[in-house]
Amino acid sequence: MIWVLAALLGYALGSVPYGLLLTRAAGLGDVRQIGSGSIGATNVLRTGRKGLAAGTLALDLLKGLAAVLLAGWLWGRDAGLVAGFASMVGHIFPVWLRFKGGKGVATAAGVLLAASWWLALLCAAVWLATAFITRISSASALMACAAAPLIAAIAGDWSLAGFAMALALLVAWRHEANIKRLIAGTEPKIGKK
Repeated sequence: MIWVLAALLGYALGSVPYGLLLTRAAGLGDVRQIGSGSIGATNVLRTGRKGLAAGTLALDLLKGLAAVLLAGWLWGRDAGLVAGFASMVGHIFPVWLRFKGGKGVATAAGVLLAASWWLALLCAAVWLATAFITRISSASALMACAAAPLIAAIAGDWSLAGFAMALALLVAWRHEANIKRLIAGTEPKIGKK
């Protein structure tokens, strides 16, 4: 029952579509009508409003962080991880938007930050290095997520590695179209409208 409550809490926190709310509040309309059609920070950046993209990134990260910390405080570490995963599911499949949301990267970063700050920082370094080299957000996200379970396994934390693998698989599955464009060489660069 505790895990069910944790999942519901995490889903509720994760399903708030901050990218859509911020762009609408700024008078830019529905961010789902441009670019990838996602509600995440990368697509918000395609509006040309860096501040809105940064706000979306921060809020999407914070909802994953909050889910893990709040459920962990209420019911323990395992419940926190359940809530964190559920917050990603909520972000990707928000009931308010007919289950069509974002791709879960920023929320995953918040979840990882709450679960293991050192792993989150190392994955952020992988993201930055990949972004610097490729200038492609999806490639950076996929590399960072793929690195997470490997880094945790090298550190000998097998339960964290398994959790990070679940997060990485969810993000990779949501990036299926991006992966196809990466292979085809047609994936847009960061900041391209």
